[in-house]
Amino acid sequence: MIRNLLLKLTLIQISICLNIQSIHARTDLSGPHPLLLKKIESTGGLVALWKFTEKPGKKRMASGLGKFPLNESGSRIPRINEGPLSGYSIALDGSSWLSLPNSQTGPLNISGEKGEVTVIAWIKWTGEQTGFVGGMWNEYQDGGKRQYGLFISLPHYNGKDQVCGHISRTGKPTPPFPYSIDYSASAQKVPAGEWCCVAFTYDGRFIRSYLNGIFEPRDPELINNTAGFEGYPDGLWQSKNPYFFADGMGDNGSDFTVGAVLLRSGMGNFFKGLIGGLAVFNRALPEDEIKTLCSGNPH
Repeated sequence: MIRNLLLKLTLIQISICLNIQSIHARTDLSGPHPLLLKKIESTGGLVALWKFTEKPGKKRMASGLGKFPLNESGSRIPRINEGPLSGYSIALDGSSWLSLPNSQTGPLNISGEKGEVTVIAWIKWTGEQTGFVGGMWNEYQDGGKRQYGLFISLPHYNGKDQVCGHISRTGKPTPPFPYSIDYSASAQKVPAGEWCCVAFTYDGRFIRSYLNGIFEPRDPELINNTAGFEGYPDGLWQSKNPYFFADGMGDNGSDFTVGAVLLRSGMGNFFKGLIGGLAVFNRALPEDEIKTLCSGNPH
């Protein structure tokens, strides 16, 4: 009987150790992860995956439906020997960004009433300011050429320090407000100085924001800075996650950029920190696929 008891205790200890290892496998984002890279590249709907392995001064090339070469702008962008996918990342200091002209976006130019999109990125954010990660988003030219974009921290409409997925049909601000309000915002806060996976999906009806593969819904709430506008004397109440938006995405002529967007004052909303990978899909990935790609464990 004692022998059986000892055997059971041993099996329990082994089980606990395996569970702990499994948890670490799901949350380890120190990289590199070649199996995860293969999983991303074999996931249906992939348009582009940038691994950021190139040295400064080189175009950043993607795998997927095209190379989509991103050009450095502002200043040279360092390559850091750290990252959860390839083991490398780009370091953005708030003065530089990457861009691809609209004429070369091809399949990245996702639009239409039934258009779907997913943007996933692996980042280490400094926590200092609003940061644009990637997408087709231009807030100024010709009154606005917004389309889709992944942001970190959009505080004006209840998205401070959160993962924010932005969609626009017209490219312009959302009437009657002065800015575009149509974005989801994760319930969770994005940690500063830590590698994490940020993502949003749009299925033609709802925008959803994820942190480390987890979607957490938000109850309807009063949205900041919406009181006193026509039709909203006391402000607007809505849920920020998921965010209902059935208008679809416009084909609005924006460049594809990483790390900044064009504002009235020039390039702004600079992302500060490291980006170790960026993927765009032409469908809304379900939660289980988001979890798999964000976890660091492709199995």
